Amino acid sequence: MTDVGWIELDGAANVRDLGGLPTVDGGAVRSGRLIRSDNLQDLTERDVGRLVEGMQVRTVADLRTGVEVSSEGPGPLADRADVDIHHLSLFPESGENTDAAATEDAPVVLPWRTQERADRAKGRGVSGVYLGYLDDRADSVVDALRLIAHSAGATIVHCAAGKDRTGVVVALALAEVNVERAAIVADYARSAERIEGIFDRLRSSRTYSAEMQNATADKHAPRAATIERLLEVLDTEYGGVPGWLRAHGWSEDDSAALHAKLLEA
Repeated sequence: MTDVGWIELDGAANVRDLGGLPTVDGGAVRSGRLIRSDNLQDLTERDVGRLVEGMQVRTVADLRTGVEVSSEGPGPLADRADVDIHHLSLFPESGENTDAAATEDAPVVLPWRTQERADRAKGRGVSGVYLGYLDDRADSVVDALRLIAHSAGATIVHCAAGKDRTGVVVALALAEVNVERAAIVADYARSAERIEGIFDRLRSSRTYSAEMQNATADKHAPRAATIERLLEVLDTEYGGVPGWLRAHGWSEDDSAALHAKLLEA
């Protein structure tokens, strides 16, 4: 697998620029517009300079819960007046669970999920957890895509590991601008290349260490089939990602702005 797209930082393990991903009409995503990452809490001064001065990062969609942000802190980018950080949890703001330890065989069981939504996710493995994001926090998903679409410079989308919550939001953004399905799936699965580094960081954190105590990295590596199943559900129920977005308040103006932000002329 090529290293194109990876951004090597001292304080994060799973960071990449999505520039170059192909669209169905022969176009491509622009470099320096959308970056995905794991937790940014440990960024060094050099990392911050590279992202802000070097890559013109101006907005951050932080998908962690309030509990995670309170425990870990907002991170060093919060000290930058030229970076705008938005906290957009993909979980209802109650309980203490995260999705860090979810696997296909043992998806996270969330205490605030209704029986109807639990039944909807049943048997779907991690993709059922992902459906929970869309059911419970469509507002945060749409707001994250609007942040990407309507902001200048580069936007970073991140959570704790940069593979699940981040993977869903990024997949929806890419699908909305007509990136090839195979490229969306391949990008999602690429986090498996950094799973050991991701888990080393999570295990060293007081926030996630308990969840990771009995976790093995290979079982938690993202699988292409997981995001494929999620996209297939959206195909069946909404006619695809564009249909889901529009059913939740996304407008044609939002779509046009996202296309302009992410795609090469």
